[in-house]
Amino acid sequence: MSVNTAEDSRTKGGSFKLKPSQAHDHKEDDTTLPKRLLTIACAVMVGIILFLLPAPAGLGHDAQIYISILAVFLILFLTEPLPLPIIMVMSAISLVAFGIDEVRNVWAAYADPVVFFVMGSLMIAIVVEKVGLTDRLGRFILRYTGTNVVKFSFVSCMGFGLASSVMHDVAACAVGITAMLPLIKAAGIKPYSRTGAFLFLTLPFCSSAGGMGTLVGGGRNMVAAAFLKNITGIDVTFGQWVLYAFPVAVVCIAAVWFALYVVFRPDLSLHFRPLTKEQLKKKPFSPDEKKTLAIVLLTFLGFFTKTWHGMDYSIIVMSAVVLLVLFGLIDWKTLSEKTEWAVPVLVFGGGIALGSAMSSSGAADFLANIFFPLFGGRGWLMLMVGVGLFAALITQTMSNTAATALIIPITIPIAIKEGVNPIIIALTIGMWTSFSFLLVMSCPPNVLAYSYGYFRPSQMAKAGLLAMPAAMIMITLTAITWWRIVGLV
Repeated sequence: MSVNTAEDSRTKGGSFKLKPSQAHDHKEDDTTLPKRLLTIACAVMVGIILFLLPAPAGLGHDAQIYISILAVFLILFLTEPLPLPIIMVMSAISLVAFGIDEVRNVWAAYADPVVFFVMGSLMIAIVVEKVGLTDRLGRFILRYTGTNVVKFSFVSCMGFGLASSVMHDVAACAVGITAMLPLIKAAGIKPYSRTGAFLFLTLPFCSSAGGMGTLVGGGRNMVAAAFLKNITGIDVTFGQWVLYAFPVAVVCIAAVWFALYVVFRPDLSLHFRPLTKEQLKKKPFSPDEKKTLAIVLLTFLGFFTKTWHGMDYSIIVMSAVVLLVLFGLIDWKTLSEKTEWAVPVLVFGGGIALGSAMSSSGAADFLANIFFPLFGGRGWLMLMVGVGLFAALITQTMSNTAATALIIPITIPIAIKEGVNPIIIALTIGMWTSFSFLLVMSCPPNVLAYSYGYFRPSQMAKAGLLAMPAAMIMITLTAITWWRIVGLV
């Protein structure tokens, strides 16, 4: 069935049923064995050619091998000749086989706290949908947006995008998806269709973009502020970060949403089912809804107070999962069957392993040494754009927090040397690492959205190629105007 045919199909008399695992099986059936082997062979050939080329000055042996391996797997990520979790396992095997990292370090990445955070978020979303809270939230949004799919998407993305400034972007994305999913199924919007991909990519993209708005919007912001204080003694307060970054977040969310609208051109004739008179009636919360809502709110409270109690996000989320099972809101067998384990563990864990290897192999330092001199000595704006562009590119293959920790100690001394306010650099890295739009493994919201099986990695990369420049342009324009008004530059 073609994409356009799938776009216009509807289900009658019931909702469209699809488990995440079934959605991913659809892709596997599309590719014959000879085609898969040919794709893999072509990717390997590219890697071999890169390795055999003369190494540039400053590029070590391990770094050259890593770059060759990364090129192979970037091709495999986008073409997907095998399921993405299997490709990520292959990347781990390659890192060990070619001596880039030790086996213990590579597999340890698959048990990173962020992996458990994403997995716990998926589990909470399953329970929230089971007890009916997502249906209630979806009806609430529909009352204000109407049934138009595009209008619903814009309002949801702006709302949850801004919410990610004060809560973890994965949590904001999870709430948005679980509210939208029953409506999508009832409307018969198909996986991999233009509208399906649009709806499931706008939420993670806008949630990531909104995370730059405050210091608590993401670990990258806190890391940037902490390094700035350690290196220069300058302490950026919560209020200062909001003043400088929140207006930028607002325009970036809108720009990212519009970029995805241009890429996918969702079917404007599609509408969610209108609310019936029965659905418009306000109903009291059921006991299970009250228990689940209380646990979810307790989880968010744990996120907000992390700087006080010091517990990792993964501990907070998995504690919530324990409570959900303890209070009988879901049984373990059902939770285990419905959780798409392979996506957070293998896909995101593999991404963490690749990102760590980029640093340990010396590839990240090599790329930084050839990139930053291109923008030095040309004023704060060019330095901001250069540092931001490098940060946005490198965060595609490692977590944004890790990318921030890697880049900022290199770039702040450069800014000080050139007489540029180092606060600009800290803000730049915290904001531009929000644009993990090219690869599924780049950040937790992408992994979460991908687990539902409504878009392919190639569709994500296509959308990211326009969303990233759109967000970068908006950041630059806002910095030129807003930062001048508030006296930062």
